Amino acid sequence: MKKGKISNILRQLGLIYLTDKLRFYFQKFKNSGANTSFKKNHPTIKLPPDYLMYESFRINYDKYYNGGLKMAIWLSEYFKKHIELNNKNILDWGCGPGRVIRHMPDIIGNNCNFFGTDYNSKSIDWCSTNLSKIQFNKNELEAHLPYDSDSMDVIYGISIFTHLSEQMHFDWFKELNRILKPGGIMLLTMQGDNFKVKLTSTELKEYNNGQIVVRGNVKEGHRTYSAFHPKPFVETLFNTSQILEHVIQNSNNKTWIPQDLWIIKKKI
Repeated sequence: MKKGKISNILRQLGLIYLTDKLRFYFQKFKNSGANTSFKKNHPTIKLPPDYLMYESFRINYDKYYNGGLKMAIWLSEYFKKHIELNNKNILDWGCGPGRVIRHMPDIIGNNCNFFGTDYNSKSIDWCSTNLSKIQFNKNELEAHLPYDSDSMDVIYGISIFTHLSEQMHFDWFKELNRILKPGGIMLLTMQGDNFKVKLTSTELKEYNNGQIVVRGNVKEGHRTYSAFHPKPFVETLFNTSQILEHVIQNSNNKTWIPQDLWIIKKKI
């Protein structure tokens, strides 16, 4: 039986949260040795509580910290292709426990201002207490951010739209576009064609017809709430902006399926 069918059955039976909790404990046990070693070798690195890390990524301290560093460098190279990174306001939308944004001030610098926002109050509390050079704000699930219109030069969201309903895609994109400066860029990731292998036959038919596929029956925004994005849907979502790049990433890692990368520019 395909994982997609199993996932949908667990949702219908109300067991998806329990399954996800068991997965958390399994990962915690599996990575305990490597994580203990990481803490011993890097005693000064501040790490969020395990469950906060798991909710936004996985419980692997090295991949959280050094993987987050690599991601920050990778993202900054894409930013530089499309905008000059000097005296800019840069926002991590859905920052979680700071895996990526914590590295941005050191990687980009150049008198840029850095912001992080998330709807998880515990993540924002931890980030605000432990990470410097960044301004953190809590947002709600509803599409509203505490920033002025035309105030951000760069906005990025890594696997955030993947946990929202169809209407929330349009609501949130409108809000992100509101705070983005004309000429500013957004970099967003989506579960595109690489994820077709995870879809059931019914879901695949909808996807191939250009319809977004949403697996709900859980709290929206939770890691188990999942959306899949065919290219025609994303193009419709971004139809008021200029699409600069659509990158379909490849992977030889059988346990990791890469998301599509979309970079768009707000029209002047």
